[in-house]
Amino acid sequence: MARSDEYQPTPESTSALPTITPPIHDDLEQLLSILPAALREHLSNHPQRHQLIEVILDLGRRPEARFPGTADYLSEQVVSSEELDYCIDRVGQFGGDNRAGIEKTLHRISAMRNRSGTIIGLTCRVGRAVFGTVEIIRDLIEAGQSILLLGRPGVGKTTALREIARVLADDLHKRVVIIDTSNEIAGDGDIPHPAIGRARRMQVAQPEQQHQVMIEAVENHTPEVIIIDEIGTELEALAARTIAERGVQLVGTAHGNQLENLLKNPTLADLIGGIQTVTLGDDEARRRRSQKSVLERKAPPTFDMAIEMLERQRWVVHEEVATTVDHLLRGRLPETQIRTIGENGKVVITHELPDVVSQRRTTRRSATRGWREAGQMEAIAPPSSRRNGPVPAAPPAPAAAEFQALLDQQLNTDDLELSSPTGPNGEDWVPVYPYGISREQLHHVIDTLKFPVSITKDLGMAQAVLALRSHVRNHSKLKTIAKSRQIPIYTVKSNTIPQITRALQHLLNLDPKEQADAIDLALFTRQGADDELEALEEARLAVEQIVIPKGQPVELLPRSAKIRKMQHELAEHYRLKSLSFGDEPNRRLRIFPA
Repeated sequence: MARSDEYQPTPESTSALPTITPPIHDDLEQLLSILPAALREHLSNHPQRHQLIEVILDLGRRPEARFPGTADYLSEQVVSSEELDYCIDRVGQFGGDNRAGIEKTLHRISAMRNRSGTIIGLTCRVGRAVFGTVEIIRDLIEAGQSILLLGRPGVGKTTALREIARVLADDLHKRVVIIDTSNEIAGDGDIPHPAIGRARRMQVAQPEQQHQVMIEAVENHTPEVIIIDEIGTELEALAARTIAERGVQLVGTAHGNQLENLLKNPTLADLIGGIQTVTLGDDEARRRRSQKSVLERKAPPTFDMAIEMLERQRWVVHEEVATTVDHLLRGRLPETQIRTIGENGKVVITHELPDVVSQRRTTRRSATRGWREAGQMEAIAPPSSRRNGPVPAAPPAPAAAEFQALLDQQLNTDDLELSSPTGPNGEDWVPVYPYGISREQLHHVIDTLKFPVSITKDLGMAQAVLALRSHVRNHSKLKTIAKSRQIPIYTVKSNTIPQITRALQHLLNLDPKEQADAIDLALFTRQGADDELEALEEARLAVEQIVIPKGQPVELLPRSAKIRKMQHELAEHYRLKSLSFGDEPNRRLRIFPA
């Protein structure tokens, strides 16, 4: 399989995979039959009736029908309690999760109640059986591994589960049991909907009993596959692990858009192996170039594979959850498999390298909204002209340009401007590309010390790179591009004024001793307030008259935390150690000889 920075399909990934033309069955007439006559008639004649998402009936408000991209009012009259009762009488009984259904259909009716328990609002959501949706991952389903589906509400997780159950039961002839907590997968009533094929369905009396029914299914009904929708509690996660350890294939969904969300969710982290803090030995920490206390995966993941459903026809596949989690915990993004449906209806499988994935995920977080917020079912994603159809391999220059765009996005350098090419005395300015460096600190050092340095956001125009050491360590591609362009990289350990100053001095071949002799206290203060300058002058005199010549420690007067930080940076400028001690408001600085 070809791998590149570009999002491009490869011939071998498209030739063997099927063309997808999914038929849809929605039993819409049965949902319309529970509505009052006037609303039913309006929807029956609506031009977008077959794209209906849900009908909203709130007491004292006009009834509303929602479609992809729009919402229409169904009447000028507000909904009355009699109309709500009319609908309630024609649906099944509401369970503990305030959900009901219509027998032998996939529609879901959800209730809103007031404080006394009376229903004051209904959400009548259309349930559709969409056949063929899982052809995009059929080869993964046939592999027999446990699969976890992630995605925002409305992206089609439950629809996918329903189709997976049918494929496993009918096409692969496996014993499939569905744990149907809200009767959403197989529909309401005692007879399951034909959309699940030969799969069996176990209903759950109360949502909090779902974990018990999961264990009961394994113990009593000898399944080969168990399908679970919305794993949301610690007990359910523990039951899922118990099932997986008994050799049963699991297919389920969980709350969260991406795999990273589960890492931050202590309740569900066990689904992907759990997280624990480990203290490394000195040699191992040095070998890893990390801190001694690190996060590591606690156990094998419950699910072997995870799929992020970004859009209805664009899914991200993590083929080995254990490897992906290990990479994320070490601060590295793993290589990711992307599966999409092309214009010709065929499945396209490509791989994206970590830097491009990072860029697009960052973009997606800011640009993608759920259909409930946007008023439409399909995600609003950043436009891309490269998603469908073959694209020629990128030459070196565009690859560098794409990496440049990633760096700019990570650094948030959109507002950086290239300064004038020459300095005030006619000297040449050195264009520097900052990576992970505080823009405010960098500008302050350049402006205060009058360094002939300009800041550029174009890596191709830079004569040097100034970077945070930890960032460079984790991004080998920056070093590769800089080496190919013969651009030196100067690193700093932390974003402090002394370290940035020394790096720029080294870059400009200036003598640090001359700079130290003519130290400008304005370098360490921003507003130039009298009390700040007085405190810095106190520290300077203490260093130059006592600490350095006499080799004795000096204790300064009590100062605020902000001023103590400036004094710490001044001591660091002289390469001396300083510590704060005492309690507020008498906390003060002590400077030690080298």
